[in-house]
Amino acid sequence: MAKDTAPRWDRRMQQRLARGEAAALGELYDRFAALVHSQAHRMLDDEDAADLVTREVFAQVWENPEAYDPKQGSMRSWVARLTHRQSVQRLRRAATSSYEAEHGEGAVPDPEELERRVRSATAAARADYIVSSMPVPLRQALELAYIQRRDYRQTAADLGVTEDEARRRLRLGLQLLSTANARPLEGSSPPGYGRAL
Repeated sequence: MAKDTAPRWDRRMQQRLARGEAAALGELYDRFAALVHSQAHRMLDDEDAADLVTREVFAQVWENPEAYDPKQGSMRSWVARLTHRQSVQRLRRAATSSYEAEHGEGAVPDPEELERRVRSATAAARADYIVSSMPVPLRQALELAYIQRRDYRQTAADLGVTEDEARRRLRLGLQLLSTANARPLEGSSPPGYGRAL
């Protein structure tokens, strides 16, 4: 399969959505709702706001299925980009409203502080997305080493692999995670979200 061709499921899903098949939206929701909600929640740190973003993303998909371009990547990466965009907009609106409440109507928050908050929330969401998308052996090694505080020898023993293999898995997992703070080039998607639209 060519690199610029989306999987068959993605193309069929777009066609079904374009025909207005409600069952297609339900199938898409079942497949990606957890991704959308967790990404939005990680960025916004607010359950209600994450619920709203989830509804907004799926409404946007339903109303504009033709906006998905299979040549730009998978349906999953498109939905993740929509979620990121909606979450950033909501984060900016919330920060502006909060600032106005403190400093009076029409007051504008410091743009640098606002962008720092957006970058921080984006990096955290990308890190979550990267961890949830990485191969299970890498994720298991990272969880043992960094959540359960095991050294590479204990990690190897727990996983039933050699110490060299445990070190390799930890190194690869950390390399993937290191892209979470990378600043994307202008016009491209953040690392972990596929290509830009």
